[in-house]
Amino acid sequence: MKIESRIGKADSGAELIYNFIIDFRNFKNIIPQEKVSDWEADEESCSFKIDTIGTMGMKIFEKEPFKLIKIKSDPSISQYNFTMWIQIKEVDATGSRIKITIEPDINKMLIPMVKSPLKQFVNSLVEKIETFDFMQKK
Repeated sequence: MKIESRIGKADSGAELIYNFIIDFRNFKNIIPQEKVSDWEADEESCSFKIDTIGTMGMKIFEKEPFKLIKIKSDPSISQYNFTMWIQIKEVDATGSRIKITIEPDINKMLIPMVKSPLKQFVNSLVEKIETFDFMQKK
Protein backbone atom coordinates (compact mmCIF):
# COMPACT_ATOMS: atom_id res chain seq x y z
CA MET A 1 0.00 0.00 0.00
CA LYS A 2 1.32 3.41 -0.99
CA ILE A 3 0.15 6.57 0.68
CA GLU A 4 0.64 9.70 -1.39
CA SER A 5 0.57 13.32 -0.34
CA ARG A 6 -1.19 15.99 -2.27
CA ILE A 7 1.02 17.76 -4.82
CA GLY A 8 2.53 20.80 -3.17
CA LYS A 9 3.72 24.04 -4.74
CA ALA A 10 6.96 25.57 -3.48
CA ASP A 11 8.29 28.97 -4.49
CA SER A 12 11.84 27.69 -4.96
CA GLY A 13 13.79 25.94 -7.67
CA ALA A 14 14.25 22.17 -7.52
CA GLU A 15 18.00 22.41 -6.86
CA LEU A 16 17.52 24.53 -3.74
CA ILE A 17 14.83 22.23 -2.34
CA TYR A 18 16.77 19.07 -3.19
CA ASN A 19 20.00 20.32 -1.58
CA PHE A 20 18.09 21.17 1.57
CA ILE A 21 16.25 17.83 1.81
CA ILE A 22 19.25 15.56 1.17
CA ASP A 23 20.75 16.69 4.48
CA PHE A 24 18.76 15.18 7.36
CA ARG A 25 20.11 17.87 9.69
CA ASN A 26 17.71 20.22 7.88
CA PHE A 27 14.69 17.94 8.34
CA LYS A 28 14.11 19.26 11.84
CA ASN A 29 12.81 22.42 10.15
CA ILE A 30 10.07 20.58 8.23
CA ILE A 31 8.92 17.77 10.54
CA PRO A 32 5.92 18.36 12.82
CA GLN A 33 7.70 19.48 16.01
CA GLU A 34 4.65 18.86 18.20
CA LYS A 35 4.75 15.12 17.39
CA VAL A 36 8.50 14.44 17.38
CA SER A 37 11.07 14.45 20.19
CA ASP A 38 14.67 13.28 20.74
CA TRP A 39 15.70 14.37 17.22
CA GLU A 40 19.23 13.33 16.18
CA ALA A 41 20.63 13.60 12.68
CA ASP A 42 23.66 13.59 10.47
CA GLU A 43 23.67 14.23 6.74
CA GLU A 44 22.46 10.77 5.62
CA SER A 45 20.44 9.45 8.60
CA CYS A 46 18.29 10.48 11.53
CA SER A 47 16.45 9.08 14.52
CA PHE A 48 13.58 10.46 16.57
CA LYS A 49 10.75 9.48 18.85
CA ILE A 50 7.03 9.76 18.13
CA ASP A 51 5.01 9.42 21.32
CA THR A 52 2.39 7.04 19.97
CA ILE A 53 4.75 4.99 17.81
CA GLY A 54 8.16 4.85 19.49
CA THR A 55 11.68 5.42 18.18
CA MET A 56 12.17 5.64 14.44
CA GLY A 57 15.26 5.84 12.28
CA MET A 58 15.63 6.75 8.62
CA LYS A 59 18.41 6.65 6.03
CA ILE A 60 18.71 8.10 2.55
CA PHE A 61 19.43 5.24 0.17
CA GLU A 62 18.95 6.73 -3.29
CA LYS A 63 19.22 10.20 -4.79
CA GLU A 64 18.53 11.55 -8.24
CA PRO A 65 19.81 15.14 -8.25
CA PHE A 66 17.09 17.77 -8.16
CA LYS A 67 14.30 15.20 -8.73
CA LEU A 68 14.11 12.38 -6.20
CA ILE A 69 15.19 11.36 -2.69
CA LYS A 70 14.43 7.84 -1.45
CA ILE A 71 14.45 7.15 2.26
CA LYS A 72 13.99 3.91 4.15
CA SER A 73 13.58 3.00 7.76
CA ASP A 74 16.65 1.90 9.68
CA PRO A 75 15.85 -1.59 11.00
CA SER A 76 18.52 -1.28 13.70
CA ILE A 77 16.44 1.55 15.25
CA SER A 78 12.87 1.29 13.94
CA GLN A 79 10.40 -1.40 14.82
CA TYR A 80 8.38 -0.44 11.72
CA ASN A 81 9.71 -0.73 8.19
CA PHE A 82 8.82 1.70 5.43
CA THR A 83 10.10 3.39 2.31
CA MET A 84 9.46 7.04 1.59
CA TRP A 85 10.30 9.04 -1.48
CA ILE A 86 10.17 12.74 -2.16
CA GLN A 87 9.66 13.79 -5.75
CA ILE A 88 10.53 17.31 -6.92
CA LYS A 89 9.54 18.67 -10.30
CA GLU A 90 10.77 22.10 -11.27
CA VAL A 91 8.20 24.23 -13.07
CA ASP A 92 10.61 27.15 -13.50
CA ALA A 93 13.59 28.65 -11.64
CA THR A 94 11.34 29.98 -8.88
CA GLY A 95 8.73 27.25 -8.60
CA SER A 96 8.57 23.50 -8.04
CA ARG A 97 6.03 20.81 -7.29
CA ILE A 98 6.59 18.34 -4.47
CA LYS A 99 4.97 14.98 -3.80
CA ILE A 100 5.79 12.61 -0.95
CA THR A 101 4.90 8.92 -0.97
CA ILE A 102 5.29 6.51 1.92
CA GLU A 103 4.97 2.76 1.67
CA PRO A 104 4.74 1.04 5.06
CA ASP A 105 5.67 -2.62 5.31
CA ILE A 106 3.01 -3.67 7.78
CA ASN A 107 0.44 -6.35 8.40
CA LYS A 108 -2.62 -5.77 6.21
CA MET A 109 -4.81 -5.79 9.34
CA LEU A 110 -3.09 -2.60 10.54
CA ILE A 111 -3.61 -0.63 7.32
CA PRO A 112 -6.93 0.94 8.39
CA MET A 113 -5.29 2.22 11.60
CA VAL A 114 -2.19 3.75 9.99
CA LYS A 115 -3.52 5.05 6.69
CA SER A 116 -5.03 8.29 7.98
CA PRO A 117 -2.13 9.28 10.30
CA LEU A 118 0.42 8.56 7.54
CA LYS A 119 -1.61 10.58 5.02
CA GLN A 120 -1.68 13.48 7.50
CA PHE A 121 2.08 13.11 8.05
CA VAL A 122 3.05 13.27 4.34
CA ASN A 123 0.66 16.16 3.75
CA SER A 124 2.11 18.05 6.72
CA LEU A 125 5.63 17.57 5.31
CA VAL A 126 4.48 18.94 1.95
CA GLU A 127 2.85 21.90 3.70
CA LYS A 128 6.06 22.68 5.59
CA ILE A 129 8.11 22.46 2.37
CA GLU A 130 5.62 24.77 0.61
CA THR A 131 5.98 27.45 3.26
CA PHE A 132 9.67 27.06 4.09
CA ASP A 133 12.03 29.84 3.03
CA PHE A 134 14.88 27.87 1.44
CA MET A 135 16.86 31.06 0.83
CA GLN A 136 17.07 31.61 4.62
CA LYS A 137 17.38 27.86 5.36
CA LYS A 138 19.19 28.06 8.71
